[in-house]
Amino acid sequence: MNPHFRPVALDHASRLINHGPTVLVTTAHGARRNLMAAAWSMPVEFTPPRIAVVIDKHTFTAELAAASGMIGICIPGAAIAALVHAVGSESGRDHDKFERHGIAARPGPVLGVPWLEDGCIACLEGRLLREPHAEDAYDTWFAEVVAAAADDRVFSGGRWSVSDDHPELQTIHHLGGGLFARAGNVIRT
Repeated sequence: MNPHFRPVALDHASRLINHGPTVLVTTAHGARRNLMAAAWSMPVEFTPPRIAVVIDKHTFTAELAAASGMIGICIPGAAIAALVHAVGSESGRDHDKFERHGIAARPGPVLGVPWLEDGCIACLEGRLLREPHAEDAYDTWFAEVVAAAADDRVFSGGRWSVSDDHPELQTIHHLGGGLFARAGNVIRT
């Protein structure tokens, strides 16, 4: 477990993803678990904190999420960009991606969805908000955040602190074709 993780007040949970990082979506149901990379996620409500993430409805992740009613959102640091690309480029339907890639995970504190132990700088747990009229038509999933934690070297006091002191802990942003940009060069106004 990352010794720098500290609880994040739920009224600040949306700030963990409002800058558009690539995320890892984790799911589990019964004895099966999975994770996938997602480039499209965002906060949608402040109180209670709610997020949206695009998960193709035909994926194994969507199947497990629908069955369990919950997801995890793990925000990877730049140090694991290659792993993010790898797990985002394959299906977990026929094998456990955690085992295949040697990914250590622990249960989140409220719902027990997998949170990655290494390489992620923040994690959220979300209880899915069912939208029956949209479930067959759209790939956007909504969840209410029930727990959040972040590495205090890069997120504290409800704010991101992006600096060149820890480039491996900067968020990554998907550009397509296996290319990612690292967050940096913050501009203060």
